[in-house]
Amino acid sequence: MTISMYQASVPVFVRALSNLSEVLKKGEAHAKAKGVEPDNLLQQRLMFDMLPLIKQIQIACDTAARGAARLAGVEPKSFPDNEKTLAEAQARIAGAIAYAQSFAPAQIDGSEGRKVVMKTRHGETEFTGLAYLTEYTLPNLFFHCTTAYDILRVAGTQIGKADFLGNR
Repeated sequence: MTISMYQASVPVFVRALSNLSEVLKKGEAHAKAKGVEPDNLLQQRLMFDMLPLIKQIQIACDTAARGAARLAGVEPKSFPDNEKTLAEAQARIAGAIAYAQSFAPAQIDGSEGRKVVMKTRHGETEFTGLAYLTEYTLPNLFFHCTTAYDILRVAGTQIGKADFLGNR
């Protein structure tokens, strides 16, 4: 049995972002139950030198959306980082999911050997499609989803591993 590049990417991106959306909803409910303004969660951090929750959400969304586009061989869509509320953060997640799902399997399958060039603040980094997915995109997506989960957990949200993994 083989797995396709599409199967290893888009459904994984969608699941991770969907689970992020669900833990964010639980964080909002927790804040409301404690009488705290839920949108304040977006500025929470694990440590002073780490990015806040909203940035973790934005980067997770960008990683999934850009990952799908680059694997499909197209220029990634740009999303402005202007979310100020949990509702806007949820819309960002929904938009990233819809964008990743807009790519057909035929656009991504066979991309394991495709050259992927990623521009960073340090210059350009070149990967094969498989290396881009397994060495950069998936680890980066899970890092930011995990960090967002951890911020919500430290803020007191009653979530656990099952929430991170999501329902099957």
